[in-house]
Amino acid sequence: MAVSHADEIAAQRKRLTQLEADLDIATKRDRFGELQERAAEPGLWDDPDHARTVTTQMSRLENELGRFDGLIERLDDLEVLQELAIEEGDDASVAEVAGGLAAVDAELDRLEVVTMLGGEHDDSDAIVSVHAGEGGVDAMDWAMLLQRMYLRWAEQRGFGADVYDESYGEEAGLKSTTFEISGPGAYGWLSVEHGVHRLVRISPFDSQARRQTSFALVDVVPVLPDVDEDVEVPDEDIRVDVYRSSGPGGQSVNTTDSAVRITHLPSGLVVSCQNEKSQHQNKAVALRVLKVRLAELERLKRAEELDDIRGGVQNVGFGSQIRSYVMHPYQMVKDLRSEYETGNVQGVLDGDLDGLMEAELRRRVREAAEEA
Repeated sequence: MAVSHADEIAAQRKRLTQLEADLDIATKRDRFGELQERAAEPGLWDDPDHARTVTTQMSRLENELGRFDGLIERLDDLEVLQELAIEEGDDASVAEVAGGLAAVDAELDRLEVVTMLGGEHDDSDAIVSVHAGEGGVDAMDWAMLLQRMYLRWAEQRGFGADVYDESYGEEAGLKSTTFEISGPGAYGWLSVEHGVHRLVRISPFDSQARRQTSFALVDVVPVLPDVDEDVEVPDEDIRVDVYRSSGPGGQSVNTTDSAVRITHLPSGLVVSCQNEKSQHQNKAVALRVLKVRLAELERLKRAEELDDIRGGVQNVGFGSQIRSYVMHPYQMVKDLRSEYETGNVQGVLDGDLDGLMEAELRRRVREAAEEA
């Protein structure tokens, strides 16, 4: 006799009902309708910035609502398949229902984590910077691997990514890089990545094939929507330097001084951009990134956060890491805060970060509840 999964389907519907309330799906449907009406207005693109804001918000809501509605449809389909399987005694179809329920259960877990992204700026886009720390050329290669990991993660989620600056090492890798990840909850997810990341492996740059430990600092700040209007940067507070964009090995990638470096003199913050087509565009992007960082410093109002952003690179070493990636003598990625670990190191480096991120978000929620 075929086994019934009716109780599991009912339990998952109950979870969906709770998520509908937690995610405020009804309000989001109303908001999506309002945005559709705005998008249909004839003069929408008379103001390109406003039009982009409308279409971006609409796209994000469409994705979120589609994800939720897709789960309802999948449960409906599984319920129909379950009824047919029981009537016909079809064990193969029952197994298909079980597999489908497991997939829905995993997706519900991920949606429940989304409800934890309730911070003030968790739904914002994020600017991520990676700085090589202790470890010489291996640390620079590690910084490049981390950049690739986050860009792969963003691609798998359907998030946008723009690389603003890459400072290459003389032999290999990156001394530092800055890029923006845009998508629903981008900052909320990536905020858990802020800190020092440690890599242990056999160095590909050591002729004696010795084990090397390398460190890199990952810095994450939210992109605030009104940062251009809210943050004023007087001309006398900045120094603007222009230089020629460079690629791996110090090679020049163009023949004009189009790359821009802006130094904020009061705070010591330095931002660069070299990947846009003109000096004017690079300066505009660099100034925007500077404003984002200044807004974050103002929001945090804590000296240690300033040290992380302005001088933390000098102290990226033993005892300061949040996560270890061990490739030798065994395979293991372990987050030292949540204690979540996985043996699939290559999968993580290819962008499979959800398990690590979710575990840390859950730990933060538990910690906040205990403190409350």
